[in-house]
Amino acid sequence: MSRIVSESRATLWLAVPIILGQVCQVLMGVIDSVMIGQVGTVPLAASAFANSAFFFFYVSGLGLCMPVSVLVSRAHGEGRPSECAEWFRHGVVVTFVTGVTIALAMECLGTQLARMGQPPEVVAESQPFFSLIAWSLIPAMVFQGVRQFSESVGRPWLPMGLMLAGVGLNAALNWVLIYGNWGAPAMGLAGAGVATLVARCVELVALYVVLRVDMAVRPNWPVRWWRRLEWSRLKALLHIGVPAAGQLFFEVGAFSVAAWMMGLLGTVPLAAHQIALSCAGSTFAVPMGLSLAVGMRVSQAIGAGRRDTVRSIGYGALGMAWLAMGTFALIFLVAGTSIAGLFVDDGAVVALAGRLLAVAGVFQLFDGTQVVGAGLLRGMSDMRVPTVITFVAYWVVMIPLAYIWGVGGHDPLGVWGALVFGLGVSAVLLAWRFHRKTRPASAVSGPLTS
Repeated sequence: MSRIVSESRATLWLAVPIILGQVCQVLMGVIDSVMIGQVGTVPLAASAFANSAFFFFYVSGLGLCMPVSVLVSRAHGEGRPSECAEWFRHGVVVTFVTGVTIALAMECLGTQLARMGQPPEVVAESQPFFSLIAWSLIPAMVFQGVRQFSESVGRPWLPMGLMLAGVGLNAALNWVLIYGNWGAPAMGLAGAGVATLVARCVELVALYVVLRVDMAVRPNWPVRWWRRLEWSRLKALLHIGVPAAGQLFFEVGAFSVAAWMMGLLGTVPLAAHQIALSCAGSTFAVPMGLSLAVGMRVSQAIGAGRRDTVRSIGYGALGMAWLAMGTFALIFLVAGTSIAGLFVDDGAVVALAGRLLAVAGVFQLFDGTQVVGAGLLRGMSDMRVPTVITFVAYWVVMIPLAYIWGVGGHDPLGVWGALVFGLGVSAVLLAWRFHRKTRPASAVSGPLTS
C-alpha cells in the first residue's frame, strides 16, 4: 500500500499539468457552446453536430500522436537524450501528416452534410464552421506531438500554460467575432470557427519557440531537423499509434454516431446532448490526463528497468480516477439541471439536458476506468487486444443498443443508457487485462511490453 501511495504522488505531480491542459482543450469547446448558445438553439445544435464530427477526427488522430510520449518517455528513462530527440523529430512528421490527412477527410465530409439526416436549418448553419475547424486540426495535431515531447522530458507545465492562454485568446476572439464587437462583423457560429483556428495556430508557434530556447530541454532537442527519416522509427511509431488511434476511433466514433441518433430525434434532443456531452467531456479531462501521465510513467519505468513498480503505478492511477469521477458523478446527479441552465434559456433543452447529465453521472466511473486502463496498457506497448476490446464494447454492444433503445424507442435516454453499458464492458475488460499482465508471475516469466 505504501508503494501505491508513493507512486500515486509521483503520478499526480506529472498528471496535474496534463489534466489542466486537457481541461483547457475541452474548455475551448465548452466556451464555444456557451457563447453560441446565447445566439440561439439552432446555432447551438449546429455546433453540436459539427463538433461531434470534429472530435471524431481529432481524437482518432490523437492516437497517432500518443507514441511520441511512450517512446520519448522510454528513451528518457534509459537516459538517452539523443534518442529522445530522434523520436521527437520523427513524431512531429507523423503528427503533421496525420493533421493534413484528417483535415482533408473532414473537409470532404463537409460536402456531404445534407445527406446525414439532420434538420436542414442545422446543416445550413454548420457548414462554414465545419470547414474552419477542419483546418484547425493541422496545428492541433502537431501541437499534441510537441506537447507530449515536452511532458515526457520533464516540462509538463509549459504546454499547460500556453493552452490556458489559448483558451483566453479563443474566448476573446469569440466575443469579437461571434457577436460583432469592436467593429467586427457579427459572424455567429462561423466566428467561433475563425477564433478556434487562430488560437490553435498561436498555441503551436508559442510552444515551439519556448521549448527551442529552454536550456533544460536542449539536450533532448533535435540537432538537425531535415536529416533523412528512418523507416524503422516511423514503423515503431505507427506500431503503437495505429492501434491507439483505432481504440479512440471506435470510442469517439460511437459517440459521434450517438450524436447523429440524437439528431434523428430532433433539434431539442441534439442540443441537450451537446450540453450534457460538453459537461461530461470537461470531467473526462481528468482521467484522460491521468491516462497520458501513467502511460509515460509506465514507459519510463520499463525503460529504467523498474518493472516491479508498474502494478503500483496502475492501481494508484485507477484509484485516483475512481475518486475524481465519483465526485463528478455526484455533482451531475445533484445539480445537473442547474448546470444545463447555464448553457441556454430554452426550457425544453435544459430539462432534457438535466436528465442526460444524471445518466452521465453513472457512466463517469466506467469512463474513467477504461481510459486509464488503456493508458496503462499503452505504456506497456500492449495494443492489439485492447483495440479488439474497444471495438467489441462500442460497436458490437453500444451502437446496436443505442439504436434499439433510443431511435427505436424514440427515447433520448435510451441512447445514453447504451453509452453506459458499452463503457462498462470496456472498463471491466481493460482493467482485468492490466491486472493479469502485471501479476508477479507474469512479470518474472515474460516481458511487460509483449
